[in-house]
Amino acid sequence: MSSHVNEVLERNLNNLRENQYPGRGIVIGLTPDQLHYVQIYWIMGRSENSQNRIFVEENGFVRTEAFDSSKLTDPSLIIYSPIKFYEDHHIISNGDQTETIYHALSAGKTFENALDEREFEPDPPNFTPRISGLLQIGTAVPRYKLSILKSFYNDPQYCIRNIYNYEKAIPGLGHCITTYAANGDPIPSFEGEPFIVSVFDDINETLDFYWNTLNRETKVAVLAKYIHVENGKVTINCINKHSYSGITQS
Repeated sequence: MSSHVNEVLERNLNNLRENQYPGRGIVIGLTPDQLHYVQIYWIMGRSENSQNRIFVEENGFVRTEAFDSSKLTDPSLIIYSPIKFYEDHHIISNGDQTETIYHALSAGKTFENALDEREFEPDPPNFTPRISGLLQIGTAVPRYKLSILKSFYNDPQYCIRNIYNYEKAIPGLGHCITTYAANGDPIPSFEGEPFIVSVFDDINETLDFYWNTLNRETKVAVLAKYIHVENGKVTINCINKHSYSGITQS
């Protein structure tokens, strides 16, 4: 990897480390040894309701759940399945648009068709962006996409729809997109293109890397999903602020 790429990676890491509140984040990429495709997802929170979450496995998928159900005040935007798969399509998102994408693919429609039905979250004044990704491995050259649906500088009259296509994964790298640019009131939406970040051969090294990078006060949970390039076997591990769990799925 060139010195310029390494400089960009270091700068991006520092920006992520110093960002008090990037919100929810998605990474899709390929391990350095080219044996696994990678999906990473994290959640963060400023309120007690947002902090009160963990990742749990359910029938081969993962969903968010309240750690303490007695403290759950509004489940509408915080309880959902961040990752699912349909055949060779691996879906990842920060909300219930996971279901929209899943049902669209199962009906023979596309990722883009699904997202045309959705927009940013109805949580004024932030209007949190919906970020989504799709990794398609059942092709000669597996490819992936990332998307963000966001308001125009927190103005809900306008929905900006950006989709980024990556025709070939780069060994050792992933592309990252987050909901927010930084902390604020209202919270500013992510700007620019998804940025490159590092991923590693070992799933736990990758998991620990992102857990240790994110802000200590606002991070809630991180999951990493590895898909074997040759046989499609999936391994999912996660770190929850309230507990630790590892999940392995064939």
